[in-house]
Amino acid sequence: MDPQQTATGKDPQTAARMDPQTAAGKVLWHFSMSLDGFVAGPHHTMDWMTGATFRPGLVEEYAGTTGAVLGGRTGWDAYPDPGGIYGGAWQGPVFVLTHHPEDAHPTPGVTFLNCDVAEALRIALEAADGKNVEVFSPTIGRQLLERGLIDEIDLHIVPVLLGDGIRLFDNAGGAPVRLELLVGSDPRAAVDVRYRPVRSSDGTPPPDRPGN
Repeated sequence: MDPQQTATGKDPQTAARMDPQTAAGKVLWHFSMSLDGFVAGPHHTMDWMTGATFRPGLVEEYAGTTGAVLGGRTGWDAYPDPGGIYGGAWQGPVFVLTHHPEDAHPTPGVTFLNCDVAEALRIALEAADGKNVEVFSPTIGRQLLERGLIDEIDLHIVPVLLGDGIRLFDNAGGAPVRLELLVGSDPRAAVDVRYRPVRSSDGTPPPDRPGN
């Protein structure tokens, strides 16, 4: 018997593999994120994701289970093109929460809302018609989390350290928010990752180590 198998007879890596996302009217806080917790660079730059690879079928999985998108004005102003969501693989209603909808440029398929965040979510869920609502805003996601309105947090960790930018969860002075892991059998398990720094590819030798 393979010593790596568990008492249930399943390989632990297989047992801990994330199940595909399902369209079940859920509210997903969904981002790719740097290892140090940023979902965008300064001024919402996303070039830090260049070269990152994701598991096969990931885009199709989320595009097929998403019924509506809810985002914030700052992110929208940085990327005002709904056709860019999932690289164009997804089309559907987009809702942008803003204090100033009157100065937003009209865009087909995009509705600018000036209302309470819970009301904005209600509108998005209705438009999603049984599929999931994806929240593409750290600020809106935090507000919904505080109200108990986030069902799942889906993250894809990109192997990079940014050190600056827009954090997923910025709540200085607030209490910790406990989470349950939805992968594997232990909801309180820590997730192990292991990386190493990428050495220069231009032939530059690494710096001398102490003691060399």
